[in-house]
Amino acid sequence: MTSGQGGIHRARGGSRTGQPRGGSRTGQQDGSPRRQPSRCWAVALALAAALGLAGCGQAGQGAPVAPRTMSVSSEAFSQNILPQRYTCHGARINPPLDWSGAPADTKSLALVVDDSSAPITPFIYWLVFDIQPGTTDIQEDALPIGARQALNSADTAAYDPPCPGGHSHWYRFTVYALNRTLNLPNGAPLLEVWTAIADATIGRGRIVVIGYP
Repeated sequence: MTSGQGGIHRARGGSRTGQPRGGSRTGQQDGSPRRQPSRCWAVALALAAALGLAGCGQAGQGAPVAPRTMSVSSEAFSQNILPQRYTCHGARINPPLDWSGAPADTKSLALVVDDSSAPITPFIYWLVFDIQPGTTDIQEDALPIGARQALNSADTAAYDPPCPGGHSHWYRFTVYALNRTLNLPNGAPLLEVWTAIADATIGRGRIVVIGYP
């Protein structure tokens, strides 16, 4: 088990065709652009800027609050290995997670799954928010009651299974305790939700696992 601090700042590892995912996702299989490169860089830079705010929840009249360290674990991660069941090579479903140590004044929780192996463009596989504060786990292939999902880097409001190709990648499952409920809609834009999480974080913990091609 690995817990700790930190925000989102990494890239996706490996494509579904076995090619590296180190660069921005600017094309589709037919060669047509998926989105304008300038937009990709704008989002990447904005996420990097939001990273600097991570853990800066506010208290009183805007005084910064150091985030409390939480613990995150999963019965599915033996020796910190991401089983293929939870990747594009398997059942493509989310793994179960457990956490503890959220501050007493937590109003909601959020979960972010990203890649820590290729620091080029932030790539987010899953972003779940407005998890009820008393919740201490996410079950396999399920969402806690009332939780919402933001758009991920693949532009879907769902778990986008990691797909390591070419070499192994390290994937991070980070739980954030927040000092408020975000009250954003399901399918809200990634940047909007992450910026709100970064501003409201009062606790966080992480488990990092390795995925093999």
